[in-house]
Amino acid sequence: MFDLLRYTGMQTRIASASDVWLDIVAYDFFGSRLRRSTGQSDRIFRLVIRRNIFCPMGTRTALIVALHGLTGRAPLVFEPRNTSDTGGYGNMTRDAGGGVGYGTAGGWGNLSLPFQCFVTAFRPQINGVANLSGWNLPEAGYGVGALEYAGLETANGYIGDGEILAEMTRVAPVGAVIWANISS
Repeated sequence: MFDLLRYTGMQTRIASASDVWLDIVAYDFFGSRLRRSTGQSDRIFRLVIRRNIFCPMGTRTALIVALHGLTGRAPLVFEPRNTSDTGGYGNMTRDAGGGVGYGTAGGWGNLSLPFQCFVTAFRPQINGVANLSGWNLPEAGYGVGALEYAGLETANGYIGDGEILAEMTRVAPVGAVIWANISS
């Protein structure tokens, strides 16, 4: 009875919760948006929960951090109302990709586009499907080696465009407009 009581007490904190109780904690905070991956350990899932609880929201940095965490690649963000993106005459800094002027590449700004940004998100680089060879290679072909029709969703590390767009929506401020381009 004492062991059961001690185990139950450990499930009341994220730092010590385990098994299905950690899944219940995730559901309590995030609903069905955050689920444990197949075979994911308690320690890793606990880190995912904490990262999602304490992640920044509603800022440019939040958008960059969230997409980088999801895809492993930093997105390009351009805000037409942000002078560090658009630059200006006499402001030739290129710290954030801006610095437009005569003879300088960059984006044009517009003060009538508040709360809008253009984001180029990149799909993660995936390694393909394990134990399958590519088409027309000596390891595979009709009657030779392992041959299978497979889509991108069967590849290890595949993240769909819908997941990338959902992540942008999750961290964006309410009322903001994100013009998204998802690229490989």
